[in-house]
Amino acid sequence: MVIETPAARPANPRFSSGPCAKLPGFSLDMLADAPLGRSHRAAIGKARLKAAIEETRAILGIPADYRIGIVPGSDTGAVEMAMWSLLGARGVEMLAWESFGAGWVTDVVKQLKLDAVVREAPYGEIVDFAQVDFDKDVVFTWNGTTSGVRVPNGDAIPADRQGLTICDATSAAFAMDLPWDKLDVTTFSWQKVMGGEGAHGMLILSPRAVERLESYKPAWPLPKIFRMTKGGKLIEGIFEGETINTPSMLAVEDYLVALAWGKSIGGLPALIARSNANFAAVQSFVDSKPWIENLAVDPATRSNTSVCLKFTDPRIADGAAFARAIAKRLEKEGVALDIGAYRDAPAGLRIWCGATVETADVAALMPWIEWAFEAEIAAQAAA
Repeated sequence: MVIETPAARPANPRFSSGPCAKLPGFSLDMLADAPLGRSHRAAIGKARLKAAIEETRAILGIPADYRIGIVPGSDTGAVEMAMWSLLGARGVEMLAWESFGAGWVTDVVKQLKLDAVVREAPYGEIVDFAQVDFDKDVVFTWNGTTSGVRVPNGDAIPADRQGLTICDATSAAFAMDLPWDKLDVTTFSWQKVMGGEGAHGMLILSPRAVERLESYKPAWPLPKIFRMTKGGKLIEGIFEGETINTPSMLAVEDYLVALAWGKSIGGLPALIARSNANFAAVQSFVDSKPWIENLAVDPATRSNTSVCLKFTDPRIADGAAFARAIAKRLEKEGVALDIGAYRDAPAGLRIWCGATVETADVAALMPWIEWAFEAEIAAQAAA
C-alpha cells in the first residue's frame, strides 16, 4: 500500500507543552532593549520587573487589590511557596487528576505531613467539585497540562467560602477566563501560553490570602526563598518587582515582548480566541477519525491548550510503543517536535495549542498525524 505524504507542512513544527512556541514572527532582535549587565535592583531593572507585573494585571484583568509577584522556580516554585506559607491553618483538600496535581498531593501529605482529604480522578476526568469542602483550603490545577482536562468554570466555588483556593493555572493563564473572585492564590509560569523563557513564576494573592499570611505562622521552618512576610507583615517589595533572588533580565524582556504582542492583537479575548481556534482544528480532525480520541472524556472539560490524544484502533498491539513511534516519525519529518504524551500520562500525543501557535500550523499537522498512523499500522502488520 502506498501511503501518500501530505503536501503542506507546518511552518513552525514546535508543539511542545513547555517551553512552548515563541510568539509569531519572534526574533532575538526583539530583546535588544534588555538591560543586560545591569542590576535588577537598579532603577531600570526594577522598572522592567514592575512593568511585567502591571502588564500582566492589565491583560488578565486581575483586580487592583490583588498582589502580583515574580518568584523563583517557575510555576513549581510559586505553588510550593504558597503551600509552605499558607497551609496548616485549617483543614486541607487536595484535588488531583494529572501528574502535577499528584505532585502537590505528595508535597502536602508526605513533606508537610498534613492530614489532607485527597480527591483524585483518573487521566481524562476531573473530580466532582460539588463534593469539595471549600471551608477548607483547597489546592488544585485549573488545567491539567499532562491530562488535557480543565475546570470548565468557577461556579462550584462558593463566594462565601471560609478556606483559601490555591490554583495552579500555569497552562490556563492567558488562554482561559479565570474567575479572580473565586481564586485566592493563582500561579503560572511565563513559558506556557505566552511562550516565555523558564525559571520565573508568577504568584497572585487575593486580599484574603494576604490576611492569612499576616495572621498565621506555619509550624515548620520556611527557607528564605519562600518567605513573604517580615515581622508579621507582607514584604510589599516582592509584589512591586523586588524579586527574592536574581532574575534573568533577558527573560524578563522576553516576557514583556510577549505581553506587548498579546496586547497588540486584542488582549485576553484575542489570546483565548487563538487557543480556541487551535483546539477546534485538532478536535475537528479527531471527531472525523475512528482511531483517535481526545483523552478528556467530557467535552466541557477539554483543554484548549494542552490537548491530549489517545489511539484507539484495535490493531495496535502496544499502545505506548505505537505512540512513541508516531511521535518519532513526525519529528524525523520535521513537522512536529515534542508531542509525545507526558511520561506519567497514558500513551498518546500531546499537542500544545496555546495562543502563540498558529492555527494554520495546527491544521497542517493533522494530515501528518494520519500519515504517521497509517505508516505505523502498515509497519506493524509487516513485522
